[in-house]
Amino acid sequence: MFGKMISDMMIKPGKSPVFETPEKYGLNYKDVIFKTEDNFTLSGWLVKPKEATDKVIIQSHFGVQCSRCGFTVKGKGMMEKSLWNKDIQFLRQVKYLIDEGYAVLLYDMRNHGKSEHKGWITWGKEERKDTVAAIKYITNHPDYNNANIGLLSICMGQAASTFAFGLEPEMKQFKNIKAMISVQPLTYDYFVTNMGLPMFMVNSGSKYSKKKRNIDLTGDSFLPYVKDILAPTLVIQNKNDNMTDINMVKQYYNDLMVEKEIMWLDLEKKRAAAYEWLGTNPKPIVRWFNKYLK
Repeated sequence: MFGKMISDMMIKPGKSPVFETPEKYGLNYKDVIFKTEDNFTLSGWLVKPKEATDKVIIQSHFGVQCSRCGFTVKGKGMMEKSLWNKDIQFLRQVKYLIDEGYAVLLYDMRNHGKSEHKGWITWGKEERKDTVAAIKYITNHPDYNNANIGLLSICMGQAASTFAFGLEPEMKQFKNIKAMISVQPLTYDYFVTNMGLPMFMVNSGSKYSKKKRNIDLTGDSFLPYVKDILAPTLVIQNKNDNMTDINMVKQYYNDLMVEKEIMWLDLEKKRAAAYEWLGTNPKPIVRWFNKYLK
């Protein structure tokens, strides 16, 4: 019983509705779909500024409870509400990026939002194929095939990006990826440990996931692939985040072999405080992308 409950909490799809659209923010957008190499159909929005641009940001979201537009507390249990006590609206950063002259592609990763559901969430390892598909979509788009790309990769989104750099040879061919912002890198093991669950429950959940769902998360850390990241990277981390291990974040940063910066935030003791911060603090985000997407 405990095993299934913990497994459901960590990798079961269906908790990530698309609860608002760019229309609310007065943005010009199109619904888009594209396929991954393993035949998942992904759903997203391509948001365009008023004037033509050769700069595109690809935004990816955090896992399980999140979709392209963010996180809503509606329908969440107490455990998930503890992440944050109000909706987190990722379209706010889309709005300020659009105002800065960027186009933005944001999409639901597999088993999230309105993208295809046919399996389990893998905390970035399989979702790396979604990252590649999104980059291909922009690279092949008639309006943006010569555009420079920035990756705004949030939590599991940054895990997917890191896995992609390490495991997908195609990433070396995308010379148009000019910068990345990695928001709160987090490996699965530290997350479940710091949730405060008894270890017998954590172990039971991992065992159930592996045996019943063929998902082994115990050895699938993205950390060995950080050295393969090719784009200048800004790491953003709340130093009071209660669901991570700060030494792991420091290891991530130290292992980067590209131009890099780290920004330590002093926010509330909640994982999602930094995600809320992202929507209301455009200057460091815009500064990093403006530096490299010229």
